[in-house]
Amino acid sequence: MALSLCFSPLTSYSFNKPMISSMPKMSRLRVLCVEENSHSRLHVAAKSRWEEWISTAVSLYPVYVTVGGVVACLRPSTFSWFVNAGPTSYSLALGFIMLAMGLTLELKDLLNLFLQSPLSILFGCAAQYTIMPAFGVIVSKYLALPPSVSIGLILLACCPGGTASNVVTLIAQGDVPLSVVMTLCTTLGAVVFTPLLTMILAGTYVPVDAIKLSISTLQVVVAPILLGSYLQRKFPRAVKVVAPFAPLLAVLTSSLLACSVFSENVVRLRSSMVGMSVSSDLSLFNRVQAIFASEFGAVVVAVLLLHFAGFFVGYLSATLVGLAEPQRRAISIEVGMQNSSLGVVLATAHFTSPLVALPPAMSAVIMNIMGSTLGFFWRYIDPSDSNITPEATDKS
Repeated sequence: MALSLCFSPLTSYSFNKPMISSMPKMSRLRVLCVEENSHSRLHVAAKSRWEEWISTAVSLYPVYVTVGGVVACLRPSTFSWFVNAGPTSYSLALGFIMLAMGLTLELKDLLNLFLQSPLSILFGCAAQYTIMPAFGVIVSKYLALPPSVSIGLILLACCPGGTASNVVTLIAQGDVPLSVVMTLCTTLGAVVFTPLLTMILAGTYVPVDAIKLSISTLQVVVAPILLGSYLQRKFPRAVKVVAPFAPLLAVLTSSLLACSVFSENVVRLRSSMVGMSVSSDLSLFNRVQAIFASEFGAVVVAVLLLHFAGFFVGYLSATLVGLAEPQRRAISIEVGMQNSSLGVVLATAHFTSPLVALPPAMSAVIMNIMGSTLGFFWRYIDPSDSNITPEATDKS
């Protein structure tokens, strides 16, 4: 800024070639430097402006999913082109989302972050694969869900953290680096933990082939991430051009995936509510009660309880081990928000009943509304934590 003020009288001559040529050599150099710096500042300002627009568009992910869910309810045929190509289209969509994630992650930086606070990251990953699977089983048993819905809920609970959690953590003034590293670690760990936990917890309903689930997870999650990281190292200039758009494309693809699966089950859900909400003999309260007693209502309540438990118990557990407030928020959001897209892909590829994919598809809408609400609530609460002792801070 001092440079621009110092040389600002000369910048008016920067595009006047005769004036430049008639100047002494040192003056011409000063003008050319100012011209170059001025263009650089304008370029940086323009770039930061459109990058800010993209960032804002990415943060509207819950809006995209909600609007898509409404469209799926009113006109399911809107997504028929994508549904009819499934489950291949679902797998390709998730692979693209993970590729976009790989393009924007620098593994060296993430490794450094891991080495800086390994205990917090390990605790968060352990919380991810214990709290949610446990409550997946508890909610299924408590609500006496049908077997297909129970399997879908447990599968959702055993999935890793979703990339939307990073955006919500940023909104909530949480520890964003911790959230990003947790997302990557739990996603890579999903090759082992998601199939294994699903086999153990959902195997009481139907036989679950953990090997096939693991291979699918490796193909549609881990391989694209590693490919994206490889492309980033091999073709840095090309990736630098594409990378700013990757999060937005991933968000739009994730919204399309969730809403398509939801639209596939809309007809079934409507039929489950026939005669419950249209009877004129029922009061408004009884109609609402009848809707929540239906198959649709059971799925909504189950998904709500599962994510609420993840947010609440995740925050509570991080508090009990003495982590600072930003880290508590990050772990709460990371535990409470799942990679529902992975749940959808695994459900459609490995289970015959379409109802298995319903909890992950409903989760994409409900989870993002809940997470965004929590994020905006925390945004207006100071995350500084004066009650944390130095020892507790050092542990994190």
